[in-house]
Amino acid sequence: MKTKNNPLQLLGGLTPGAFLAEYWQKKPLLIKNAIPDFTGLLSPDELAGLACEDEVQSRIVEYKKGKWHATHGPFDDEAFANLPEKPTADNNWTLLVQSVNHHLPEGAALLQRFDFIPHARLDDLMVSYAPNGGGVGPHFDSYDVFLLQGQGKRLWRISEQTDLSLVDGAPLRILQNFDISQEWLLEAGDMLYLPPHLAHWGIAVSDGAIDCMTYSIGFRAPKNQELATEFLGFMQDQLNQDKLVLDGIYQDADLSLQDHPAEIGKEMITKVSVNLQKIQWSDKVIAEFLGTYLSEPKPDVVFEPNKKMSMRNFSEKLAKIGIALDLKSQMLFSTDHFYLNGEVATWIGEPAKILTKLADQRYIEASSIQDALLLQQLYDWYIAGYLSFDSL
Repeated sequence: MKTKNNPLQLLGGLTPGAFLAEYWQKKPLLIKNAIPDFTGLLSPDELAGLACEDEVQSRIVEYKKGKWHATHGPFDDEAFANLPEKPTADNNWTLLVQSVNHHLPEGAALLQRFDFIPHARLDDLMVSYAPNGGGVGPHFDSYDVFLLQGQGKRLWRISEQTDLSLVDGAPLRILQNFDISQEWLLEAGDMLYLPPHLAHWGIAVSDGAIDCMTYSIGFRAPKNQELATEFLGFMQDQLNQDKLVLDGIYQDADLSLQDHPAEIGKEMITKVSVNLQKIQWSDKVIAEFLGTYLSEPKPDVVFEPNKKMSMRNFSEKLAKIGIALDLKSQMLFSTDHFYLNGEVATWIGEPAKILTKLADQRYIEASSIQDALLLQQLYDWYIAGYLSFDSL
Protein backbone atom coordinates (compact mmCIF):
# COMPACT_ATOMS: atom_id res chain seq x y z
CA MET A 1 0.00 0.00 0.00
CA LYS A 2 1.32 3.42 -0.98
CA THR A 3 1.81 6.02 1.73
CA LYS A 4 1.02 9.71 1.33
CA ASN A 5 4.68 10.58 1.93
CA ASN A 6 6.27 8.18 -0.55
CA PRO A 7 7.24 9.97 -3.82
CA LEU A 8 6.36 7.98 -6.93
CA GLN A 9 8.00 8.14 -10.32
CA LEU A 10 4.56 7.15 -11.61
CA LEU A 11 3.43 10.60 -10.47
CA GLY A 12 6.49 12.47 -11.65
CA GLY A 13 8.10 12.47 -8.20
CA LEU A 14 4.97 13.68 -6.41
CA THR A 15 3.73 11.88 -3.33
CA PRO A 16 0.23 10.39 -3.64
CA GLY A 17 -0.94 12.89 -1.02
CA ALA A 18 0.42 15.83 -3.01
CA PHE A 19 -1.13 14.51 -6.23
CA LEU A 20 -4.54 14.14 -4.62
CA ALA A 21 -4.36 17.60 -3.07
CA GLU A 22 -3.08 19.46 -6.13
CA TYR A 23 -4.34 17.59 -9.21
CA TRP A 24 -7.00 14.95 -8.56
CA GLN A 25 -10.28 16.20 -10.10
CA LYS A 26 -8.71 19.66 -10.42
CA LYS A 27 -6.25 19.96 -13.31
CA PRO A 28 -4.25 17.84 -15.77
CA LEU A 29 -0.78 16.53 -15.06
CA LEU A 30 1.80 15.48 -17.66
CA ILE A 31 4.32 12.92 -16.39
CA LYS A 32 7.29 12.19 -18.61
CA ASN A 33 8.79 8.72 -18.23
CA ALA A 34 6.17 7.72 -15.65
CA ILE A 35 7.03 4.05 -16.20
CA PRO A 36 10.58 3.73 -17.58
CA ASP A 37 11.02 1.30 -20.48
CA PHE A 38 7.27 0.75 -20.74
CA THR A 39 6.24 -0.12 -24.30
CA GLY A 40 3.01 -1.92 -23.50
CA LEU A 41 1.61 -5.19 -22.22
CA LEU A 42 0.54 -6.82 -25.48
CA SER A 43 1.12 -6.55 -29.21
CA PRO A 44 -1.33 -5.11 -31.74
CA ASP A 45 -2.09 -8.64 -32.97
CA GLU A 46 -2.81 -9.80 -29.41
CA LEU A 47 -5.13 -6.84 -28.86
CA ALA A 48 -6.94 -7.64 -32.11
CA GLY A 49 -7.20 -11.24 -30.92
CA LEU A 50 -8.95 -10.09 -27.74
CA ALA A 51 -11.35 -8.02 -29.82
CA CYS A 52 -12.40 -11.21 -31.62
CA GLU A 53 -13.51 -12.96 -28.42
CA ASP A 54 -17.20 -13.06 -27.47
CA GLU A 55 -16.75 -12.05 -23.84
CA VAL A 56 -14.63 -8.98 -24.62
CA GLN A 57 -16.12 -5.53 -25.22
CA SER A 58 -14.50 -3.81 -28.18
CA ARG A 59 -15.16 -1.14 -30.78
CA ILE A 60 -13.67 0.05 -34.03
CA VAL A 61 -14.14 3.77 -34.55
CA GLU A 62 -13.67 5.08 -38.08
CA TYR A 63 -13.53 8.58 -39.50
CA LYS A 64 -14.47 8.57 -43.17
CA LYS A 65 -15.19 11.57 -45.37
CA GLY A 66 -16.04 13.85 -42.49
CA LYS A 67 -18.26 11.40 -40.60
CA TRP A 68 -17.71 9.16 -37.58
CA HIS A 69 -18.69 5.50 -37.49
CA ALA A 70 -18.52 2.96 -34.66
CA THR A 71 -18.77 -0.82 -34.92
CA HIS A 72 -18.98 -3.08 -31.88
CA GLY A 73 -17.23 -6.43 -31.58
CA PRO A 74 -16.62 -9.27 -31.45
CA PHE A 75 -14.79 -8.93 -34.76
CA ASP A 76 -13.30 -11.38 -37.22
CA ASP A 77 -10.29 -11.27 -39.52
CA GLU A 78 -12.38 -9.81 -42.32
CA ALA A 79 -13.31 -6.78 -40.21
CA PHE A 80 -9.64 -5.87 -39.82
CA ALA A 81 -8.82 -6.72 -43.44
CA ASN A 82 -11.38 -4.16 -44.62
CA LEU A 83 -9.74 -1.29 -42.74
CA PRO A 84 -7.55 1.08 -44.79
CA GLU A 85 -3.92 -0.03 -44.92
CA LYS A 86 -2.70 3.54 -45.41
CA PRO A 87 -4.86 5.86 -43.31
CA THR A 88 -5.21 9.50 -44.25
CA ALA A 89 -6.52 12.56 -42.43
CA ASP A 90 -9.94 11.89 -43.96
CA ASN A 91 -9.91 8.10 -43.63
CA ASN A 92 -8.54 6.64 -40.39
CA TRP A 93 -9.55 4.35 -37.58
CA THR A 94 -8.81 3.12 -34.06
CA LEU A 95 -9.50 -0.10 -32.12
CA LEU A 96 -10.69 0.17 -28.50
CA VAL A 97 -10.76 -2.83 -26.14
CA GLN A 98 -12.37 -2.46 -22.69
CA SER A 99 -11.53 -4.24 -19.42
CA VAL A 100 -8.24 -5.69 -20.60
CA ASN A 101 -7.45 -6.22 -16.91
CA HIS A 102 -10.16 -8.91 -16.87
CA HIS A 103 -8.24 -10.97 -19.40
CA LEU A 104 -4.58 -10.12 -18.87
CA PRO A 105 -2.84 -10.60 -15.49
CA GLU A 106 -0.31 -7.93 -16.45
CA GLY A 107 -3.23 -5.53 -16.90
CA ALA A 108 -4.49 -6.19 -13.39
CA ALA A 109 -0.94 -5.71 -12.08
CA LEU A 110 -0.71 -2.36 -13.87
CA LEU A 111 -3.89 -1.16 -12.17
CA GLN A 112 -2.41 -2.08 -8.77
CA ARG A 113 0.20 0.66 -9.33
CA PHE A 114 -2.66 3.13 -8.90
CA ASP A 115 -3.78 1.88 -5.50
CA PHE A 116 -3.45 5.37 -4.04
CA ILE A 117 -6.94 5.80 -5.52
CA PRO A 118 -9.63 3.69 -3.75
CA HIS A 119 -10.58 0.49 -5.53
CA ALA A 120 -14.21 1.59 -5.19
CA ARG A 121 -13.48 4.26 -7.83
CA LEU A 122 -11.68 1.97 -10.28
CA ASP A 123 -13.39 1.21 -13.56
CA ASP A 124 -11.09 -0.64 -15.95
CA LEU A 125 -8.07 -0.69 -18.22
CA MET A 126 -8.90 0.17 -21.82
CA VAL A 127 -6.29 -0.32 -24.53
CA SER A 128 -6.47 1.42 -27.89
CA TYR A 129 -4.56 0.85 -31.11
CA ALA A 130 -4.43 3.31 -33.98
CA PRO A 131 -2.31 3.83 -37.09
CA ASN A 132 -1.06 7.31 -37.90
CA GLY A 133 -3.77 9.95 -37.49
CA GLY A 134 -6.23 7.63 -35.77
CA GLY A 135 -8.29 8.61 -32.75
CA VAL A 136 -11.85 9.08 -31.52
CA GLY A 137 -12.05 12.82 -32.06
CA PRO A 138 -12.35 15.72 -29.61
CA HIS A 139 -14.53 14.73 -26.66
CA PHE A 140 -14.87 14.84 -22.88
CA ASP A 141 -15.37 12.12 -20.30
CA SER A 142 -17.28 12.09 -17.04
CA TYR A 143 -14.55 10.18 -15.21
CA ASP A 144 -10.90 10.54 -14.19
CA VAL A 145 -8.37 8.91 -16.47
CA PHE A 146 -4.63 8.27 -16.65
CA LEU A 147 -3.48 7.97 -20.27
CA LEU A 148 -0.33 5.86 -20.37
CA GLN A 149 1.49 5.64 -23.67
CA GLY A 150 2.66 2.23 -24.83
CA GLN A 151 4.35 1.76 -28.19
CA GLY A 152 4.41 4.63 -30.65
CA LYS A 153 3.38 8.20 -29.89
CA ARG A 154 0.16 10.13 -29.35
CA LEU A 155 -0.43 13.85 -29.55
CA TRP A 156 -2.84 15.00 -26.84
CA ARG A 157 -4.65 18.28 -27.14
CA ILE A 158 -6.78 19.69 -24.32
CA SER A 159 -9.24 22.52 -24.06
CA GLU A 160 -10.90 24.25 -21.13
CA GLN A 161 -13.80 25.33 -23.31
CA THR A 162 -17.34 25.53 -21.97
CA ASP A 163 -18.97 24.96 -25.37
CA LEU A 164 -19.96 21.30 -25.19
CA SER A 165 -22.07 21.20 -28.35
CA LEU A 166 -21.87 17.76 -29.97
CA VAL A 167 -21.72 16.65 -33.58
CA ASP A 168 -25.23 15.61 -34.64
CA GLY A 169 -25.67 11.97 -35.51
CA ALA A 170 -22.22 10.87 -34.37
CA PRO A 171 -22.06 7.51 -32.53
CA LEU A 172 -19.69 9.09 -30.01
CA ARG A 173 -19.86 12.35 -28.06
CA ILE A 174 -17.73 14.31 -30.52
CA LEU A 175 -17.44 18.03 -29.84
CA GLN A 176 -18.46 20.34 -32.66
CA ASN A 177 -15.97 23.04 -31.75
CA PHE A 178 -12.61 22.41 -30.12
CA ASP A 179 -10.34 25.25 -29.03
CA ILE A 180 -6.82 23.99 -28.25
CA SER A 181 -5.33 25.45 -25.08
CA GLN A 182 -2.42 23.01 -24.63
CA GLU A 183 -0.92 20.02 -26.39
CA TRP A 184 1.71 17.41 -25.56
CA LEU A 185 3.36 14.60 -27.51
CA LEU A 186 3.51 11.47 -25.38
CA GLU A 187 6.07 8.77 -26.06
CA ALA A 188 6.39 5.27 -24.62
CA GLY A 189 6.21 5.38 -20.83
CA ASP A 190 4.81 8.93 -20.64
CA MET A 191 1.46 9.50 -18.95
CA LEU A 192 -1.19 12.22 -18.83
CA TYR A 193 -3.76 12.55 -16.06
CA LEU A 194 -7.04 14.25 -16.99
CA PRO A 195 -9.84 15.17 -14.56
CA PRO A 196 -13.51 14.76 -15.55
CA HIS A 197 -15.16 17.01 -18.14
CA LEU A 198 -11.91 18.37 -19.54
CA ALA A 199 -12.18 18.32 -23.32
CA HIS A 200 -9.36 16.41 -24.99
CA TRP A 201 -8.32 14.96 -28.34
CA GLY A 202 -5.74 12.23 -28.85
CA ILE A 203 -4.18 11.72 -32.28
CA ALA A 204 -1.95 8.73 -33.04
CA VAL A 205 1.50 9.56 -34.36
CA SER A 206 3.24 6.61 -35.99
CA ASP A 207 7.01 6.43 -35.81
CA GLY A 208 8.01 4.51 -38.89
CA ALA A 209 6.49 1.04 -38.65
CA ILE A 210 5.46 1.48 -34.99
CA ASP A 211 1.80 2.37 -34.61
CA CYS A 212 0.25 3.86 -31.49
CA MET A 213 -1.09 1.96 -28.47
CA THR A 214 -2.44 3.81 -25.43
CA TYR A 215 -3.42 2.37 -22.04
CA SER A 216 -6.30 4.22 -20.36
CA ILE A 217 -6.72 3.68 -16.63
CA GLY A 218 -10.23 4.92 -15.90
CA PHE A 219 -11.90 5.70 -12.58
CA ARG A 220 -15.68 5.62 -12.48
CA ALA A 221 -17.73 8.54 -11.22
CA PRO A 222 -21.39 7.50 -10.98
CA LYS A 223 -23.93 10.22 -11.64
CA ASN A 224 -25.79 11.39 -8.55
CA GLN A 225 -29.05 10.50 -10.31
CA GLU A 226 -27.76 6.96 -10.85
CA LEU A 227 -26.69 6.62 -7.22
CA ALA A 228 -30.09 7.84 -6.01
CA THR A 229 -31.96 5.45 -8.30
CA GLU A 230 -29.85 2.47 -7.28
CA PHE A 231 -30.08 3.38 -3.59
CA LEU A 232 -33.88 3.56 -3.71
CA GLY A 233 -33.90 0.12 -5.30
CA PHE A 234 -31.61 -1.11 -2.53
CA MET A 235 -33.95 0.33 0.11
CA GLN A 236 -36.90 -1.39 -1.56
CA ASP A 237 -35.07 -4.68 -1.17
CA GLN A 238 -34.56 -3.89 2.51
CA LEU A 239 -38.32 -3.39 2.90
CA ASN A 240 -39.13 -6.57 0.98
CA GLN A 241 -36.72 -8.56 3.15
CA ASP A 242 -38.24 -7.11 6.35
CA LYS A 243 -34.88 -5.55 7.25
CA LEU A 244 -36.69 -2.23 7.44
CA VAL A 245 -40.14 -2.33 9.08
CA LEU A 246 -42.79 0.37 9.27
CA ASP A 247 -45.36 -0.78 11.83
CA GLY A 248 -49.09 -0.22 11.72
CA ILE A 249 -51.54 0.62 8.95
CA TYR A 250 -52.87 3.83 7.48
CA GLN A 251 -55.34 5.41 9.93
CA ASP A 252 -57.75 8.32 9.56
CA ALA A 253 -60.02 8.34 12.59
CA ASP A 254 -60.13 12.11 12.13
CA LEU A 255 -61.46 11.80 8.56
CA SER A 256 -63.55 14.79 7.51
CA LEU A 257 -66.00 15.21 4.66
CA GLN A 258 -64.63 16.20 1.26
CA ASP A 259 -66.33 18.19 -1.48
CA HIS A 260 -64.99 15.77 -4.09
CA PRO A 261 -64.80 12.04 -3.26
CA ALA A 262 -62.25 11.47 -6.06
CA GLU A 263 -59.82 14.05 -4.66
CA ILE A 264 -56.71 12.92 -2.77
CA GLY A 265 -57.08 15.09 0.28
CA LYS A 266 -54.35 17.18 1.86
CA GLU A 267 -54.82 15.31 5.15
CA MET A 268 -54.06 11.98 3.47
CA ILE A 269 -51.02 13.38 1.72
CA THR A 270 -49.71 14.75 5.01
CA LYS A 271 -50.27 11.48 6.89
CA VAL A 272 -48.48 9.41 4.22
CA SER A 273 -45.66 11.97 4.06
CA VAL A 274 -45.13 11.74 7.81
CA ASN A 275 -45.17 7.93 7.61
CA LEU A 276 -42.59 7.81 4.79
CA GLN A 277 -40.31 10.16 6.70
CA LYS A 278 -39.95 7.36 9.25
CA ILE A 279 -37.73 5.61 6.71
CA GLN A 280 -34.24 6.41 7.95
CA TRP A 281 -30.81 5.22 6.94
CA SER A 282 -27.48 5.28 8.70
CA ASP A 283 -23.90 5.41 7.44
CA LYS A 284 -23.87 1.64 7.92
CA VAL A 285 -26.76 1.24 5.47
CA ILE A 286 -25.04 3.57 2.98
CA ALA A 287 -21.82 1.53 3.31
CA GLU A 288 -23.72 -1.70 2.64
CA PHE A 289 -25.37 -0.15 -0.42
CA LEU A 290 -22.05 1.14 -1.79
CA GLY A 291 -20.31 -2.16 -1.11
CA THR A 292 -22.84 -4.24 -3.02
CA TYR A 293 -23.41 -1.66 -5.77
CA LEU A 294 -19.77 -0.80 -6.49
CA SER A 295 -18.59 -4.41 -6.41
CA GLU A 296 -21.45 -5.68 -8.59
CA PRO A 297 -20.01 -7.06 -11.86
CA LYS A 298 -20.92 -5.30 -15.09
CA PRO A 299 -23.66 -7.02 -17.15
CA ASP A 300 -21.13 -8.46 -19.60
CA VAL A 301 -19.03 -10.11 -16.87
CA VAL A 302 -19.61 -13.85 -16.45
CA PHE A 303 -17.81 -16.03 -13.91
CA GLU A 304 -17.00 -19.59 -14.88
CA PRO A 305 -17.16 -21.95 -11.87
CA ASN A 306 -13.88 -23.68 -11.17
CA LYS A 307 -13.60 -27.42 -11.56
CA LYS A 308 -14.55 -29.26 -8.42
CA MET A 309 -11.64 -29.60 -6.03
CA SER A 310 -11.73 -31.30 -2.67
CA MET A 311 -11.42 -29.10 0.40
CA ARG A 312 -8.26 -30.95 1.35
CA ASN A 313 -6.57 -30.29 -2.00
CA PHE A 314 -7.75 -26.68 -1.91
CA SER A 315 -6.31 -26.02 1.56
CA GLU A 316 -3.02 -27.70 0.63
CA LYS A 317 -2.67 -25.62 -2.53
CA LEU A 318 -3.60 -22.45 -0.63
CA ALA A 319 -0.92 -23.19 1.96
CA LYS A 320 1.63 -23.84 -0.79
CA ILE A 321 1.10 -20.95 -3.25
CA GLY A 322 -1.61 -18.63 -1.86
CA ILE A 323 -4.62 -17.48 -3.86
CA ALA A 324 -5.81 -14.38 -5.75
CA LEU A 325 -8.99 -12.70 -6.82
CA ASP A 326 -10.10 -13.71 -10.28
CA LEU A 327 -9.17 -11.02 -12.81
CA LYS A 328 -12.86 -10.09 -13.15
CA SER A 329 -13.52 -9.90 -9.40
CA GLN A 330 -14.02 -6.70 -7.44
CA MET A 331 -13.61 -6.86 -3.64
CA LEU A 332 -14.27 -3.99 -1.24
CA PHE A 333 -14.81 -3.71 2.49
CA SER A 334 -16.20 -1.40 5.17
CA THR A 335 -15.42 -2.14 8.83
CA ASP A 336 -16.27 -5.85 9.26
CA HIS A 337 -18.30 -6.21 6.06
CA PHE A 338 -16.58 -7.61 2.95
CA TYR A 339 -18.15 -7.27 -0.49
CA LEU A 340 -17.14 -9.56 -3.35
CA ASN A 341 -18.91 -9.23 -6.69
CA GLY A 342 -22.06 -7.84 -5.09
CA GLU A 343 -22.17 -10.37 -2.26
CA VAL A 344 -21.54 -9.51 1.40
CA ALA A 345 -19.84 -11.48 4.18
CA THR A 346 -19.12 -10.37 7.74
CA TRP A 347 -15.84 -11.21 9.47
CA ILE A 348 -13.92 -10.02 12.51
CA GLY A 349 -10.56 -10.75 14.11
CA GLU A 350 -7.77 -12.54 12.26
CA PRO A 351 -10.00 -13.66 9.35
CA ALA A 352 -10.92 -10.01 8.75
CA LYS A 353 -7.21 -9.11 8.55
CA ILE A 354 -6.64 -11.83 5.96
CA LEU A 355 -9.63 -10.70 3.88
CA THR A 356 -8.52 -7.08 4.14
CA LYS A 357 -5.20 -8.07 2.59
CA LEU A 358 -7.02 -10.01 -0.13
CA ALA A 359 -9.16 -6.95 -0.94
CA ASP A 360 -6.24 -4.49 -0.89
CA GLN A 361 -3.61 -6.54 -2.71
CA ARG A 362 -5.95 -8.86 -4.69
CA TYR A 363 -4.05 -11.88 -3.38
CA ILE A 364 -2.93 -13.54 -0.17
CA GLU A 365 0.40 -15.25 0.23
CA ALA A 366 0.86 -18.93 0.91
CA SER A 367 -0.65 -19.53 4.31
CA SER A 368 -2.18 -22.26 6.36
CA ILE A 369 -5.62 -20.90 7.28
CA GLN A 370 -6.50 -22.08 10.76
CA ASP A 371 -10.06 -20.75 10.86
CA ALA A 372 -12.30 -23.49 9.41
CA LEU A 373 -15.13 -21.08 8.60
CA LEU A 374 -12.81 -18.72 6.73
CA LEU A 375 -11.30 -21.64 4.83
CA GLN A 376 -14.84 -22.70 3.84
CA GLN A 377 -15.62 -19.17 2.69
CA LEU A 378 -12.50 -19.03 0.52
CA TYR A 379 -13.31 -22.45 -0.86
CA ASP A 380 -16.88 -21.43 -1.74
CA TRP A 381 -15.62 -18.29 -3.48
CA TYR A 382 -13.09 -20.38 -5.40
CA ILE A 383 -15.72 -22.86 -6.59
CA ALA A 384 -17.92 -19.93 -7.70
CA GLY A 385 -15.02 -18.65 -9.83
CA TYR A 386 -14.40 -15.52 -7.75
CA LEU A 387 -10.92 -16.66 -6.68
CA SER A 388 -8.21 -18.21 -8.78
CA PHE A 389 -4.83 -19.87 -8.38
CA ASP A 390 -4.04 -18.95 -11.99
CA SER A 391 -4.22 -15.19 -11.32
CA LEU A 392 -1.19 -15.24 -9.01
